[in-house]
Amino acid sequence: MSHSTPAAERNTADLVRASVSGWLGTTLEFMDFQLYSLGAALVFHEIFFPEQSGAMALILAMGTYGAGYVARIVGAVIFGKMGDKVGRKKVLFITIALMGVCTSLIGALPTWHQVGILAPLLLVTLRIIQGLGAGAEISGASTMLAEYAPKGRKGIISSLVAMGTNCGTLSATAIWAVMFFCFDNETIVAWAWRIPFLASFVVMGFAIWLRLNLKESPVFETVSDGEAARPQRQRSGPVWQLMKGRSFWLATGLRFGQAGNSGIIQTFLAGYMVQTLLFNKSLPADAMMLSSVVGFLTIPLIGWISDKIGRRIPYMVLTCCSIILAWPMLSFIVDKTQNPGTIMLCLILIHNFAVLGQAAIEGITMAEMFGSQNRFAQMAISKEIGGLFATGLGPLLAGIFCQISGSWYPIFIMLIAYSCIGLLSSCLMPEVRDRDLNAPENAADGAVSDRYGAGQTAKAERYS
Repeated sequence: MSHSTPAAERNTADLVRASVSGWLGTTLEFMDFQLYSLGAALVFHEIFFPEQSGAMALILAMGTYGAGYVARIVGAVIFGKMGDKVGRKKVLFITIALMGVCTSLIGALPTWHQVGILAPLLLVTLRIIQGLGAGAEISGASTMLAEYAPKGRKGIISSLVAMGTNCGTLSATAIWAVMFFCFDNETIVAWAWRIPFLASFVVMGFAIWLRLNLKESPVFETVSDGEAARPQRQRSGPVWQLMKGRSFWLATGLRFGQAGNSGIIQTFLAGYMVQTLLFNKSLPADAMMLSSVVGFLTIPLIGWISDKIGRRIPYMVLTCCSIILAWPMLSFIVDKTQNPGTIMLCLILIHNFAVLGQAAIEGITMAEMFGSQNRFAQMAISKEIGGLFATGLGPLLAGIFCQISGSWYPIFIMLIAYSCIGLLSSCLMPEVRDRDLNAPENAADGAVSDRYGAGQTAKAERYS
């Protein structure tokens, strides 16, 4: 008996609205991500932790940065399950509002010199609330676009979510680069650091307006209509039930590899270059900005290739290249005798292979790995588990290990480890290109993994 049901129809205008909505939401999420990560690496240690040594202040700033990732898992569970129950559209409206408001409020926070310990405590509070919304935002946007996009073009259309990560990274990095060009360090620490966070309110307003006019996912509508005739079916079980099966852990491995590389390259390495190696602050900011520009070619190209040859091979090639390039690229990056142009080129290459290239197909691959019954929740939880232990804790651990060892070797070792996890996961996963997203079972588990819900469905159908 087939589980597939034709999806509800959507026209081109609906697809465009869904695409722009997903792109804007992810842009806002990663604009916040890069605004905060660069802020933590470059100036927050002076604003919120001024009484600590340079190395310890950087570690504390990274720890505050990681606090939001703990909340993201809670948000992934709450909003992911809600998205599978009441729909993608309603949840995506809530997540964008939570993220946007908290990002703007960070720009209004008092500093350590004004209120003492209360300043970092307020910062952590906003990061936690912000993390609740961010925990389901990119998973919801990826799920929505995957369920909207037609077969044969899911990879390149879903790459718009990754383009949103790139646009957010580029926007935030460009803002910091302009700030360091226009203001001296004293002015930035005094008040100018607030400008990027307050300005994000404009992006949030437009994204909320767009989502108010967005239609629900056609796959969600189709599956929900089918379940209305089968009230015995349960959409999702306890959290631990959602974490069972090969599909969940393979998807988590893919996320762990990409997210870990992102945390090391985009977050920690920038701070390490400035605080420990004493590079000019503009060097890592300019490099990430140029890398994001290159990513506008890399991301859709990888998405298009995945539509032609599948999702597994691009993952394998990208992770292998990340492993091969790690030593030569990092050895140039940390060498102060090198020409700044050479250092920037190395940052751009490793960033595009290890981070942006994998991000291009992460969303569609994870969406296709999961069945229609719990796609939003399983994808969100999988992403955030990988994000917490890789992007959230990775920069903090890198700071501690580099401080203990007195060298940059822990950065290299962690980059290799993350890439190897991504490579192993891509080798073990099934090919999921253009899989039927109405199917309730997970790709790597079959009917067995979905027995909590699909087994009840089969029983209901036998007696109907």
